[in-house]
Amino acid sequence: MADRKPIESWLTDMDGVLIHEGVPIPGADAFLKKLRDSGKPFLVLTNNSIYTPRDLHARLRRMGLEVPTENIWTSAMATAQFLDDQRPEGTAYVIGEAGLTTALHDIGYILTDHEPDYVVLGETRTYSFEAMTKAVRLINDGARFICTNPDETGPSAEGALPATGAVAALITKATGKNPYFAGKPNPLMMRTGLNAIGAHSESSAMIGDRMDTDVLAGMEAGMRTFLVLTGLTRPEQVENFPYRPSRIVDSIADLVDVI
Repeated sequence: MADRKPIESWLTDMDGVLIHEGVPIPGADAFLKKLRDSGKPFLVLTNNSIYTPRDLHARLRRMGLEVPTENIWTSAMATAQFLDDQRPEGTAYVIGEAGLTTALHDIGYILTDHEPDYVVLGETRTYSFEAMTKAVRLINDGARFICTNPDETGPSAEGALPATGAVAALITKATGKNPYFAGKPNPLMMRTGLNAIGAHSESSAMIGDRMDTDVLAGMEAGMRTFLVLTGLTRPEQVENFPYRPSRIVDSIADLVDVI
């Protein structure tokens, strides 16, 4: 097998890799500084579609982590890119927050509940029965069903919260229509992100804390993959999967010298 090209660009997940429950993981600041100083293209990815890149930039800065807005890529942005490629200047009925609605506005989409081309489901802390009912009826009437990500639960201080994937399952049960998920583990999110920074998969790496999303998506996009053990995946769980990361490290701190 031919040797892999040197890593010239980096993609990294956010939760579980750079931060954990609102606190920076040791080494995250050094890793990000090394990336910025290197001049290599990089992106911080998140399946969370609630926040805009400006929102996330401000939230990370308050934690002491500096990530420019142009280096943030969300599932909402990947969804918008997908829709722009599929049906430019279309229409959509959206369940979600500013991260999603802003991304769709930015590509020239009209948000409407009148015969939309798509129903687009994202994450929100206020899923309403009325909105879900409208989504079901619009899908039954012919709207195509798109979701930003398949995550079934999200974290909170009180415990797990139902997330996009769980609500999507409800809508699927009511309509018989499965959605297209744009976010991880769909390698589409990686490929659109790589395109956004002018990078190539054969010289790129993905860092994540989950085998079933980060590592899977990175692998299927043709990148090298690094699994950190500061998030959801435990070392003994790796063998449960039919694929492996390129390398397993304790934390992001172990990758500072790899840049």
